[in-house]
Amino acid sequence: MSSTLAIIVSLLLLMFLAYRGITVLLLAPLMAALAVFLSGDIGFLLPIYTDTFMKALGGYVLQFLPIFLLGALFGQLMADSGAANTIARWIVKRLGPKHSLATVVIACGLLTYGGVSLFVVAFAIYPIARDLFRAADIPKRLIPATIALGSFT
Repeated sequence: MSSTLAIIVSLLLLMFLAYRGITVLLLAPLMAALAVFLSGDIGFLLPIYTDTFMKALGGYVLQFLPIFLLGALFGQLMADSGAANTIARWIVKRLGPKHSLATVVIACGLLTYGGVSLFVVAFAIYPIARDLFRAADIPKRLIPATIALGSFT
């Protein structure tokens, strides 16, 4: 099997299994190994894994861990202090619960356009969105979509 086809098969399988709920933290290294195996370079599995995959993963973690960590701490601080609940109640009082989806999208967009990192926005908005969605009786599973819509535009 050609290397390109092996990569495509591995990516498709990764997307399918991730959609089914299997964590990407486990799937990514397994699918990388599968791509090497399907490409016929099984003798190079360990060198390719350690030289390519682990270097890239290590660089990513080194670069983004502080952003993830501080964003998560800020989001947890907002949730624990009650600030997220206060902000959500204020928004519901002003706009009503039926505008919760649009409120989260607009808030994420404003924060992102204002220069706040996407990762910090996601962690900071989540507690607010959770309270807004609870007040509007909207399923929690839609929160990532609204955060993405507001932040990626």
